[in-house]
Amino acid sequence: MSIVVRDVREHELDSVLALNNAAGPVILPLDSARLRHFYETAEYFRVAEREGTLAGFLIGVGSDAEHDSRNFQWFRDRYPHFFYIDRVVVASRRRGGGVGRAFYADVQSHAELRYPLVTCEVFLEGVTDPVLLFHGSFGFREVGQRVLVRNGMRAAMLMKELCSYPWVRDNYGGNLPDVPWITQRHVLDARLAPRPTGTGGP
Repeated sequence: MSIVVRDVREHELDSVLALNNAAGPVILPLDSARLRHFYETAEYFRVAEREGTLAGFLIGVGSDAEHDSRNFQWFRDRYPHFFYIDRVVVASRRRGGGVGRAFYADVQSHAELRYPLVTCEVFLEGVTDPVLLFHGSFGFREVGQRVLVRNGMRAAMLMKELCSYPWVRDNYGGNLPDVPWITQRHVLDARLAPRPTGTGGP
């Protein structure tokens, strides 16, 4: 069966939260409020679906985002314009089946039209060789390390230059064509778009 990568839907947030918090120590835990914040503000929040079930998710933000991650801030202190992969989780039963590669191909397709760099981190505790090899096969390289204050875990800070971005910038600037595969996710703003109450109207 093929892998479908698409924008997350609101009713899937509980399943996304369960996937995140079952992923083990290499993925920082989330609570429902934090996940809701991502749903309302993240530039990229997509899920993978395989055989009709949720197989994983990826959340990413641009360098201008109001994002309080210290890993994100580490990159922002060093690079003016980049896309940051905050987290990617694949369901345990789907690992090794191409879901991660589908996500990285999709997120690069999104990022290379808008940013010169894509960044992420990999925790160096436990079995990480396959994870580092995976990122290396996509062209990421280590540009530093940092130790997380909250748990003492060391992270390799990874970056990839997106060679298509200069051409897109020079030819289109910020005026990308309005076609489905380019269209950016419509993020919500809780202050401007209150959720329906279900009480109906006049």
